[in-house]
Amino acid sequence: MTDLHLMLLSALQGLTEFLPVSSSGHLILFSKFTTFPDQGLALDVAVHVGSILAVMIYFSETIWEMIKGVIKTWFIPNFKNPGSKLAWLIVIGTIPAVLAGLYLVKNGTEELRSAKLIGWTMLSFGILLYIADTVGMTIRKISHLTILDALLIGLAQCLALIPGTSRSGITITMGRFLGLERRDAAKFAMLLSIPTIAGAGFLVGWELYQQGNIAEIIYAIDGITYSFIASIVAIYIIMWWLKKSTFLPFVIYRLFLGSYLLLDSYGYLDNIIK
Repeated sequence: MTDLHLMLLSALQGLTEFLPVSSSGHLILFSKFTTFPDQGLALDVAVHVGSILAVMIYFSETIWEMIKGVIKTWFIPNFKNPGSKLAWLIVIGTIPAVLAGLYLVKNGTEELRSAKLIGWTMLSFGILLYIADTVGMTIRKISHLTILDALLIGLAQCLALIPGTSRSGITITMGRFLGLERRDAAKFAMLLSIPTIAGAGFLVGWELYQQGNIAEIIYAIDGITYSFIASIVAIYIIMWWLKKSTFLPFVIYRLFLGSYLLLDSYGYLDNIIK
């Protein structure tokens, strides 16, 4: 892998991770529509780690309040303490994705890395995001979330294991259906990414360590750095945009990209060009 390939890949991941357009789908498509080889799942996970580091920096005050709340309540679930409550809601929301992720690790994921599948998920979940953002009320904050809400968002996050769905997109979609304000839906989605991606990153890192592949480890560290920088930019963009605007631009992008992928995958694009 060249340095240019790594930088482009990491920048792509960082910019698309927190926008509801599917970073994993874009990482797969990157190799399919360029001359660069497929980087594989291990590096995909590595550049995702850079993204969660960006989340931890951006929401450092919130994370610190969660830590203080958990310690103050002696690590016992306490939903009267705001910090403790949010921390345990994140834990609850993470459990479904962990179970689903372990199942996929055991049974393999290569069949999910196809442009046709990404086209369908990009299109269908883009429409679902539009519906949720249109009909969903904006009357609830993160502090209003219940255990059931966190569980539902966590179950929705499982769908993000299918490339093209978008982890942030599907969790935001569920949040909007539950009446969360747009910025709060995006914030909870980002916080929910921390344990999920951190767990996947640890497993991949441990695997690389056991293999003793120094080159891959170096690539992974560089990827994390580049992705971190791009992710910070993306977080500022989405949080700034959602102050006054909707998710419509991202829906339109998904519809166009999904339609293009499906036309290309089924051979209709060649007929249209001819």
